[in-house]
Formats: sequence, structure tokens, C-alpha cells
Amino acid sequence: MDHYFGGRVKLRVRGFTKSLPMSLLVAREAVMGRFRSTLRLFNVTEQQWRVLRTLSAVEALEVLELAEATGLLAPSLSRIVSDLEERELISRRQVPHDLRRAEVSITERGKELIGAMEPHADAIYAEILAAFGKDKMEQLQTLLKELTNELQKLPPVQHEAEEIALEHLKLSGSPQRGRPRRSAVQP
Repeated sequence: MDHYFGGRVKLRVRGFTKSLPMSLLVAREAVMGRFRSTLRLFNVTEQQWRVLRTLSAVEALEVLELAEATGLLAPSLSRIVSDLEERELISRRQVPHDLRRAEVSITERGKELIGAMEPHADAIYAEILAAFGKDKMEQLQTLLKELTNELQKLPPVQHEAEEIALEHLKLSGSPQRGRPRRSAVQP
């Protein structure tokens, strides 16, 4: 697809706005935009809400299980758990048979907060269902689950340092993140 900017510059765009990652992000923002005012009303972040909702459905979870269930990275989850624990919305205890591991559960105060928020969240969800349709929502959930399952079966995408030319690595113009790559050209 060709786009002209200022009437003079021709730029070829691959349709990034229609790419799967962008479509998923735009849809997520549209959905979460409906919930954000309620989250602000109760002084809860989106990530904290995910943790509280997950814990409200189980007796307790180990921290790594909670990270997987909420889709949060361990360092972020650690800060969230500390904050929610400080606010007495959740509690954390060591796993008796392995003191290196911790288990997290929602407190009565956390359950009360969930109970106060649920009518608002339920009303928003009902509004979304009314606008989008129950059948389409079920179809969307099924398709997203299928996509997730199929992608999890694929091997991870990994590029060896030797595959990437040093000139390409320099294109970003910013310091490299993570562990330093081995030079493709050995001294």
C-alpha cells in the first residue's frame, strides 16, 4: 500500500495498523478503556485487578503460578504483591515444605473490595456483550484460545548472533538491551 505524505514523499506501508499485534492491542485498549474509570474509583491498577480477580477464584496460588495465571512477569508481580500485601488485600506465606517458595491468597478485605467492584465490572461486561453480541463474544474467546494454543506449540523464535549482521544491530542507534551479543566477527 502506498501513502503520500505532503504530496511529495511516497512511503510504502505494510499495513501495520492491520497487523495481528496491533489489532489485539487496539481491541485490548477498547475493552480496558471501559473498565479504567472503575479501577480508578477503587484505586486499583489493571495489573492489581488481575491479581485480585485471579486470587478471588482460588484458595491460594504459588507466586509463579500466579504470574502465569495473570500474564505478569515475576519482577512486576513481586511489586504488585508487595503493594497489595501492604494494603492488606492479599497475604503471602512461605510454602511449608519449601521455604524458598511463597503462596499468595486474597484476604477478607480483598474479597470485600472485589465484592464492591464486581457490580461495576459486571455492568461494563454486560454493556460490552450487548454491543458485540454473546455469540460473537463466545466465538472470539474460542478463536483467541485456539490461537494461543497453536502458538504455544510452535518453537520459540530465536536468532543467533551470527545470523544478524552487525550493521543491522547498529541501525537502532540505541544501546543494546539485555546480555551483550557475541561479535559475529571474531578477533
